[in-house]
Amino acid sequence: MTFKDFYEVESKKPYFKDLKAFITQARMTKTIFPEKKDLFKAFDLTPFEAVKVVILGQDPYHNLNQANGLAFSVQKGIALPPSLINIYKEIESSFYISMPRHGDLTDWAKQGVLLLNTILTVEAHQPLSHQNKGWEVFTLEVIKHLNLLDQPICFMLFGSNAKKYRHYLTNPNHMILETVHPSPLSAYKGFIGSNVFKKCNDYLISLDVSPIDWQLK
Repeated sequence: MTFKDFYEVESKKPYFKDLKAFITQARMTKTIFPEKKDLFKAFDLTPFEAVKVVILGQDPYHNLNQANGLAFSVQKGIALPPSLINIYKEIESSFYISMPRHGDLTDWAKQGVLLLNTILTVEAHQPLSHQNKGWEVFTLEVIKHLNLLDQPICFMLFGSNAKKYRHYLTNPNHMILETVHPSPLSAYKGFIGSNVFKKCNDYLISLDVSPIDWQLK
């Protein structure tokens, strides 16, 4: 099933019709991130059949010019968010490489890393403002679909919000890596030093799947 097919199924469900109406109304009166053209960017860049890794975020960045449709990613030229800085630190220490000063993770997405927020929209300067509007239902359906795929997939669950989806990941062909969130509040309680990115690549290599080149250009 392609994402287009998946979307057509979900879009006919009552919850999604309500969600779409809510988002349409919100965009008429408020500033909503990301831009409409980037709403499903994660799926445009990483089709279901190409997914090797899933990284779950919570909701988009809520300040101007940050959100670009990919979890943890920001547009080039925008200061790196604290969580992404810690993600870079972990990658640098695991692979002995240097990460760039930009936070555009498009290259990861093109390699098969689905950078999925559990909530896909947010009102400007109002974090979690679109919580419990229907996006969590949509994301759960995505997770359930990915769980059915036989291809090797590594799910990277950072923090308590992402770990809620652990219950739905039952495919023995997949790997699940759990750790605390990379935010400054928790990164040094288990994320830094977890080697999750290296463990992910080791898993892919063990199944003769090309690993992710985490070093962005």
